[in-house]
Amino acid sequence: MESKSGSNRKLIVGAVALVAVVAILAIVYMAFREKPVEGAKAITIEVTGKSGAVEKYELNTDAQYLRQAMEEADGLTFSGAESEYGMMVDTVNGDLADYNADGAYWGFFVNGEYCNYGIDTQPVEDGDVFGIVYTTDAGQ
Repeated sequence: MESKSGSNRKLIVGAVALVAVVAILAIVYMAFREKPVEGAKAITIEVTGKSGAVEKYELNTDAQYLRQAMEEADGLTFSGAESEYGMMVDTVNGDLADYNADGAYWGFFVNGEYCNYGIDTQPVEDGDVFGIVYTTDAGQ
């Protein structure tokens, strides 16, 4: 039977190893994550609402992330719940997307591809075209 101090020693070594792995993963993430671009950019935000109507917002911005650009877009309104991952958008230009009610959500795209990040961390680059699309599980 193993002594109590030997068991504690293994637990401490395991905890130290776990902390080291987490630290290494954090360093790798910070080194390889997509970085925001500083300076002036010309971008477009296209919102496809529940009815299918498209509203287009063209703006010149110094925003580094999509949320900042959305806040600057004249006439674009949005809201949602704040979380540890950033804002979870549920309403854009008055259209509520309620996944629990009808499987609807807001899809976010950059240059035709799904965004890899939430609006608080999605980098903005000159010439980007962002799509904000009311989507349902039925594929609307």
